[in-house]
Amino acid sequence: MSDMEASHVLISVEGGVGRIRLNRPRAIHALTPAMVEIITQALLAWRSDDAVLAVMIDHAPAPDGDPKLSRGFCAGGDIALIANSAKADCVEAERFFFHEYRMNHLLFVYDKPIVAFMDGITMGGGVGIAAPSRYRVATERTMFAMPETGIGLFPDVGGGWFLPRLPGRVGAWLAVTGARIDGADALSIGMASHYIESERLEGVKAQIIADPVRLPAILDPASTQPPPAKLDALRGDIDRLFASDRYEDILAALRADGSDWAQKQLDLLATKSPQTLKVALRQLAEGAIFTDFADNMRNEYRIAHHVIRRPDFVEGVRAVIFDKDNAPQWSPATAEAVTDDLVQSLFAPLPPEQEWTPLPALGERP
Repeated sequence: MSDMEASHVLISVEGGVGRIRLNRPRAIHALTPAMVEIITQALLAWRSDDAVLAVMIDHAPAPDGDPKLSRGFCAGGDIALIANSAKADCVEAERFFFHEYRMNHLLFVYDKPIVAFMDGITMGGGVGIAAPSRYRVATERTMFAMPETGIGLFPDVGGGWFLPRLPGRVGAWLAVTGARIDGADALSIGMASHYIESERLEGVKAQIIADPVRLPAILDPASTQPPPAKLDALRGDIDRLFASDRYEDILAALRADGSDWAQKQLDLLATKSPQTLKVALRQLAEGAIFTDFADNMRNEYRIAHHVIRRPDFVEGVRAVIFDKDNAPQWSPATAEAVTDDLVQSLFAPLPPEQEWTPLPALGERP
């Protein structure tokens, strides 16, 4: 690991708080393999450190306060690395997913309280850090999304567990459309546990460092009433029109509805990979019935293993990330052409030696 890579996450212990500060501002703190390793090792070390009573995850201030470099908590994972690996032998991509998912699982089962500050852009891999944390603070700057279907991927990093457990069909809507919601919306659906204005965050963090035992007693009174959640007005339409786990049924319901909002959803869905839209709906349906987060992560690793070998992922990254022409040529191109057999193949178990497992220190559920 180079010094530059090591600097992308700042690890410290202040008072009784283990601090994890994402520090890759020019990439909106997108996670690299080195960052995942640093976070995981810090969390493991603090598990047995009696001096660490709580963990705080946020992003470091931008250099010189540059607003262009202060846009987010974490924009996702290192998509370029994953895509370049997918063009070759997929080894680096698989290694990244394997260890990132172990980090997600570690956060979920961690026995000390973790608070994540979702101040700014919180997407993809950033959701994978925040969602498993016991406390999740949104602000007026929060922009939350799982946009993976737009690049031929799927809402991973635990999305199969968290999204179907949101109220009604909001999770399915977020998964397939990649819709962006704000901090008030995130609080309204339970994705955030608290809402605090961004200008007050540093004071709240200082209080937590001074007395980490009182972490919830500090967050609760600091949390304020956000503006009305815009998402609340859409919930009825979302629950009605995205009710099915079958993508063709959703399309039919939207077309039959005929409203301007329904047409906007159809236009949005038309930009997504039909293959991964079907994958996401099945992923959430299966995730909803898992009783162990590790089982969900194993399922997502299987999907990741298969999906990166399909053409849509490399093509989606080309169109959205590399060439930025936003004109991906999906294969298959239509929902009807994505057969049940194709979807089934993307959920197939792996050989035992290739399956995902939790960190050895955590073990499997008895």
